[in-house]
Amino acid sequence: MARVAEDFAFRLSTAQRAFPRALDLGSPQRAVADILASPGRLVVRAAPFAGGFSGENLVADEELPPFAPESFDLVVSALNLQFVNDLPGALAQIRRLLAPDGLFLAAMVGGQSLRELRICLTLAQEEIEGGASPRVAPFADLRDLGGLLQRAGLALPVADVDAFTVRYAHALDLMRDLRAMGATNALIAGARRPLRRDVLLRACALYQENFADDDGRIRARFEIIWASGWAPHESQQKPLAPGSAKVRLSAALGDKSESL
Repeated sequence: MARVAEDFAFRLSTAQRAFPRALDLGSPQRAVADILASPGRLVVRAAPFAGGFSGENLVADEELPPFAPESFDLVVSALNLQFVNDLPGALAQIRRLLAPDGLFLAAMVGGQSLRELRICLTLAQEEIEGGASPRVAPFADLRDLGGLLQRAGLALPVADVDAFTVRYAHALDLMRDLRAMGATNALIAGARRPLRRDVLLRACALYQENFADDDGRIRARFEIIWASGWAPHESQQKPLAPGSAKVRLSAALGDKSESL
């Protein structure tokens, strides 16, 4: 969360806007809300759970936030939207909350995160039980997110990814961290039975065999997908109409052999 909070501070610093009304939607810790706090700005935190909050806070469903349309100039969310049941619907609700020219900025876990763990659990279950069931929930893919932002009605959508690797002494240490974060399997249609001990131990052995460095520590890849978009406003840049270009692409790229 500290890495994400630092990135939020940097990305918001480039916006050059005041954003007097801000909503932190669903972030599990208040690090991002603390970054948003500034004189003259109202910061509201809303999340589907209670505990440890202070100031302006609400327990609310992030897929159906209880606010009037155009209530906020800025809506942010850190490491939460990957858990919602209906991401397109949640984005549409966020668009509804934004005042004209308001900004949405979110960080969520991306599709290639925990790839090593998923591979090892699947192989171990197939080897021992003869079949596999999902043990890690799927995450949003970078290639799809831009389209989802447009579908929600957000203008100037941007999506990019921050990929990094965390190393652990043992695969069980990774699993303990995931459990401590509340990031265990939340799929309704997931496994109907607890993970068997022999399957778990075989998955740990496969992890050590296939994804360990020379010093014996195992690697876990994480992706943080960043998504942003604006509530439409007449002051925003508009794409030119098709066919309105004055210069050929070849000329713009330096090939002067062609001209209009």
